[in-house]
Amino acid sequence: MPPKKKKILIVDDERDIVKALTIRLQLNGYKTVTAFDGAQGVFMAHKERPHLIILDIRMPAGDGFSVLEKLKESKRTSQTPIIFLTGSPEREAEESAREMGVRYFIKKPYDPEELLDAVRRALEKNRED
Repeated sequence: MPPKKKKILIVDDERDIVKALTIRLQLNGYKTVTAFDGAQGVFMAHKERPHLIILDIRMPAGDGFSVLEKLKESKRTSQTPIIFLTGSPEREAEESAREMGVRYFIKKPYDPEELLDAVRRALEKNRED
């Protein structure tokens, strides 16, 4: 039986970025689900139980940090690895994200190979935990 595809939730309000990420991740053998704002992201994380979440910081209906807090409070999603992919220029955002347990913090515009590498490493690390 082939290994089960890893499911990744992409939460970002920029539809072009979601589309590009979806195509790139699917071409690399991942299954993707999407959400376009913070509230939808929390809902989809609970509904879909993804192996990994790629999360933007600046979005309507709940920014990435409030989404992260809600995910960490829930038993169903507290162990899901999270990668922040953001255009947010605030320096302290990265520090806060790391303190809250975000595995990787990648700035937009991003290098697709760097992102794929972070996805692979986050999923591998999660298997070891």
